[in-house]
Amino acid sequence: MNERRARFVIAGTGSGAGKTTITIGLMAALKRRGLTVQGFKCGPDYIDPSYHTAVTGRQSRNLDTWMLPHETMKEIFMRGSAGADVSVIEGVMGMFDGKDPLSDTGSTAEIAALLQCPVLLVVNAQSMARSAAAVVLGFQQLAGNGRIAGVIVNKCGSAGHYKIVKSAIEQVCGIPVLGWLGRDEELTVPERHLGLVPAIERGELEPLFRRAADLIEQGVDLNAVLALAGQSPDLEWPNHRLFPDESSSAAPGGIQPVIAVAKDAAFNFYYPENLELLERLGANLHPFSPLAGEPVPEHADGVYIGGGFPEEFASALADAGHVGRDLKARAEASLPIFAECGGYMYLSRSITDRNGIRHEMAGLIPAEVRMQPKLAALGYREVTGMRDSLLLAEGETIRGHEFHYSTLTADLEDYPHAYETKGLRGSGKDGYGTPSITAGYTHVHFASNIGVARRFIAQCAAYHEIRKVTDGIV
Repeated sequence: MNERRARFVIAGTGSGAGKTTITIGLMAALKRRGLTVQGFKCGPDYIDPSYHTAVTGRQSRNLDTWMLPHETMKEIFMRGSAGADVSVIEGVMGMFDGKDPLSDTGSTAEIAALLQCPVLLVVNAQSMARSAAAVVLGFQQLAGNGRIAGVIVNKCGSAGHYKIVKSAIEQVCGIPVLGWLGRDEELTVPERHLGLVPAIERGELEPLFRRAADLIEQGVDLNAVLALAGQSPDLEWPNHRLFPDESSSAAPGGIQPVIAVAKDAAFNFYYPENLELLERLGANLHPFSPLAGEPVPEHADGVYIGGGFPEEFASALADAGHVGRDLKARAEASLPIFAECGGYMYLSRSITDRNGIRHEMAGLIPAEVRMQPKLAALGYREVTGMRDSLLLAEGETIRGHEFHYSTLTADLEDYPHAYETKGLRGSGKDGYGTPSITAGYTHVHFASNIGVARRFIAQCAAYHEIRKVTDGIV
């Protein structure tokens, strides 16, 4: 079944070229025209999709060809773009940067090719004139097949500078330059690690969104952008789909276990498909806020605590100590708990922040967390279960991504690591695994191994039966 999906990719010559700013501006300007805009992000990042979602009013989604099979990535795009007038796909790093320096695997270029998308290449033209044409020509030659459909020039010094760069690129490369942005301090994207979600929720980034839209409207030919998007060929749904229909089914035994999901400013990093797969496979998700002092609901059969910024709210989380104490007591009664990155940190005994202040956390895991001034870990991970645990059987694998500024020091010599991890720079161990708890730094994507989601739900369903007996329901 082929379907029409107007779409384009915003790629960059490298990180810092201005992809995010231009993507935000295009989304806001297109929405201002009354269009329904859907955002996507190449790669595993959670931060840029938060901007997309805030600008468009629709949940942005990740497109990833390393964590996920190609057909699954296509399905995520088809599901996410349904009902949208146009989809805007923001690239990752430089256009050809991915898992392997010798191929396009995991790159923006690979995703653009698989989805047959026209690419708008963002070029930082600061301190360049005709040389900008050489940059674009090199990208054209490596992309091949006319994949790069147009150029947007960023950080021009003036309208005159833009005209010089535009004429050079169009003469040498034979593709249109569709617009430009100057060097505008008001367009500086704020610190992207600390407190992004609460800033969006408070509306503090609205001026940035409006300014970006204004400048895109002034400097970019939106009609030409939409024309390119509309020329994209129809796409066919993949034959094998994770989401065959919109109906939920019960877990084994006809049970729909309740899984409490931490959702607030401290815990908000979730791949949408992780939550949707849990629902599709029979779970009933119930959000709660540890930051607001909300304990896990009494009727919960399992808990999922995602990543986020617990270090930025460590004092408030410590003040809501009753939440952690309740969670620990429930864990001791074998309540299934899955936590990743920020959630893993929260389950430890304490977090020591960047000022050296120690904050008590939930205390389920015998370890201490300390924030570092520099990035402690970054990259794709394939994780293998070291023992049977809540998510993985021993030897079972799932793919994900790791990104954090903290280190965790375990108290025990025989600390029960959940995973053995493999990344681009070697292997290691991660996480904490018991029959009822799986926690680790790696953000896993359930769509890379749907059996993991099924296992989690089955464990929660089994706990539900135990809870019924304990509560005297049966």
